[in-house]
Amino acid sequence: MARIQGVDLPNGKRIEHALPYVFGVGLISSRRILEKLSINFSTRVKDLTEAEVAAIQREVTDNYVTEGDLRKEIRQNIKRLQDIGSYRGLRHKRSLPVRGQRTKTNARTRKGPRGTAIALKRKITKK
Repeated sequence: MARIQGVDLPNGKRIEHALPYVFGVGLISSRRILEKLSINFSTRVKDLTEAEVAAIQREVTDNYVTEGDLRKEIRQNIKRLQDIGSYRGLRHKRSLPVRGQRTKTNARTRKGPRGTAIALKRKITKK
Protein backbone atom coordinates (compact mmCIF):
# COMPACT_ATOMS: atom_id res chain seq x y z
CA MET A 1 0.00 0.00 0.00
CA ALA A 2 1.46 3.32 -1.08
CA ARG A 3 1.47 6.12 1.48
CA ILE A 4 1.68 9.71 0.27
CA GLN A 5 1.43 12.74 2.58
CA GLY A 6 0.13 10.47 5.34
CA VAL A 7 -2.70 9.07 3.20
CA ASP A 8 -2.90 5.39 2.31
CA LEU A 9 -3.82 5.02 -1.34
CA PRO A 10 -6.18 2.12 -2.18
CA ASN A 11 -4.25 -0.76 -3.74
CA GLY A 12 -6.76 -1.83 -6.40
CA LYS A 13 -7.26 1.60 -7.98
CA ARG A 14 -5.37 3.09 -10.89
CA ILE A 15 -2.79 5.61 -9.68
CA GLU A 16 -4.51 8.33 -11.70
CA HIS A 17 -7.66 7.93 -9.58
CA ALA A 18 -5.91 7.07 -6.31
CA LEU A 19 -3.81 10.26 -6.05
CA PRO A 20 -6.87 12.51 -5.55
CA TYR A 21 -7.39 10.76 -2.18
CA VAL A 22 -4.73 13.23 -1.00
CA PHE A 23 -6.50 16.47 -0.01
CA GLY A 24 -5.31 19.18 -2.38
CA VAL A 25 -4.56 16.91 -5.35
CA GLY A 26 -7.34 16.60 -7.90
CA LEU A 27 -7.64 14.55 -11.06
CA ILE A 28 -6.00 17.20 -13.25
CA SER A 29 -3.12 17.64 -10.77
CA SER A 30 -2.78 13.87 -10.57
CA ARG A 31 -2.44 13.59 -14.34
CA ARG A 32 0.12 16.41 -14.42
CA ILE A 33 2.23 14.72 -11.75
CA LEU A 34 2.15 11.34 -13.50
CA GLU A 35 2.89 12.92 -16.89
CA LYS A 36 5.88 14.78 -15.46
CA LEU A 37 7.23 11.60 -13.87
CA SER A 38 6.35 9.55 -16.98
CA ILE A 39 4.29 7.00 -15.05
CA ASN A 40 1.49 5.26 -16.92
CA PHE A 41 -1.95 6.48 -15.78
CA SER A 42 -3.42 2.98 -15.77
CA THR A 43 -0.81 1.51 -13.41
CA ARG A 44 -2.41 0.08 -10.28
CA VAL A 45 -1.17 1.36 -6.93
CA LYS A 46 -0.08 -2.14 -5.89
CA ASP A 47 2.12 -2.37 -9.02
CA LEU A 48 4.12 0.81 -8.30
CA THR A 49 7.77 0.41 -7.41
CA GLU A 50 9.28 2.01 -4.32
CA ALA A 51 11.18 4.45 -6.55
CA GLU A 52 7.97 5.57 -8.27
CA VAL A 53 6.19 6.05 -4.94
CA ALA A 54 9.16 8.06 -3.64
CA ALA A 55 9.18 10.20 -6.81
CA ILE A 56 5.44 10.90 -6.51
CA GLN A 57 5.87 11.73 -2.81
CA ARG A 58 8.72 14.14 -3.61
CA GLU A 59 6.77 15.83 -6.42
CA VAL A 60 3.64 16.30 -4.28
CA THR A 61 5.62 17.59 -1.29
CA ASP A 62 7.70 20.05 -3.32
CA ASN A 63 5.07 21.51 -5.65
CA TYR A 64 1.66 21.22 -3.96
CA VAL A 65 0.08 22.45 -0.74
CA THR A 66 -1.78 19.45 0.63
CA GLU A 67 -3.50 17.90 3.64
CA GLY A 68 -2.94 19.72 6.97
CA ASP A 69 -1.26 22.82 5.52
CA LEU A 70 -4.05 23.34 2.99
CA ARG A 71 -6.79 22.78 5.59
CA LYS A 72 -5.05 25.27 7.89
CA GLU A 73 -4.78 27.84 5.10
CA ILE A 74 -8.49 27.49 4.23
CA ARG A 75 -9.46 27.83 7.91
CA GLN A 76 -7.32 30.97 8.24
CA ASN A 77 -8.88 32.51 5.12
CA ILE A 78 -12.40 31.95 6.46
CA LYS A 79 -11.40 33.37 9.86
CA ARG A 80 -9.93 36.46 8.16
CA LEU A 81 -13.21 37.03 6.29
CA GLN A 82 -15.13 36.74 9.56
CA ASP A 83 -12.79 39.08 11.42
CA ILE A 84 -13.01 41.87 8.86
CA GLY A 85 -16.80 41.53 8.85
CA SER A 86 -17.23 40.94 5.14
CA TYR A 87 -20.51 39.64 3.76
CA ARG A 88 -18.93 36.26 3.01
CA GLY A 89 -17.56 36.11 6.55
CA LEU A 90 -21.01 36.77 8.00
CA ARG A 91 -22.51 34.02 5.85
CA HIS A 92 -19.83 31.61 7.10
CA LYS A 93 -20.58 32.59 10.72
CA ARG A 94 -24.31 32.01 10.29
CA SER A 95 -23.79 28.69 8.47
CA LEU A 96 -25.64 29.91 5.39
CA PRO A 97 -24.70 29.49 1.72
CA VAL A 98 -21.83 31.83 0.85
CA ARG A 99 -21.99 32.02 -2.93
CA GLY A 100 -25.37 33.56 -3.66
CA GLN A 101 -27.60 30.49 -3.61
CA ARG A 102 -31.24 30.81 -2.64
CA THR A 103 -32.23 29.95 0.91
CA LYS A 104 -36.03 30.16 0.91
CA THR A 105 -36.06 26.58 -0.34
CA ASN A 106 -33.12 24.22 -0.62
CA ALA A 107 -29.85 25.01 1.25
CA ARG A 108 -30.62 22.12 3.62
CA THR A 109 -27.07 20.82 3.43
CA ARG A 110 -25.67 24.07 4.75
CA LYS A 111 -28.49 24.98 7.15
CA GLY A 112 -28.96 21.51 8.62
CA PRO A 113 -32.19 19.62 9.22
CA ARG A 114 -35.42 21.56 9.47
CA GLY A 115 -36.35 22.74 12.91
CA THR A 116 -39.86 21.79 13.92
CA ALA A 117 -42.27 24.69 14.02
CA ILE A 118 -43.23 24.29 17.67
CA ALA A 119 -43.23 28.02 18.28
CA LEU A 120 -46.02 28.52 15.74
CA LYS A 121 -48.37 25.96 17.26
CA ARG A 122 -50.78 27.17 19.87
CA LYS A 123 -51.02 25.22 23.04
CA ILE A 124 -54.42 23.82 23.76
CA THR A 125 -55.79 25.05 27.06
CA LYS A 126 -58.64 23.43 28.96
CA LYS A 127 -61.65 25.61 29.69
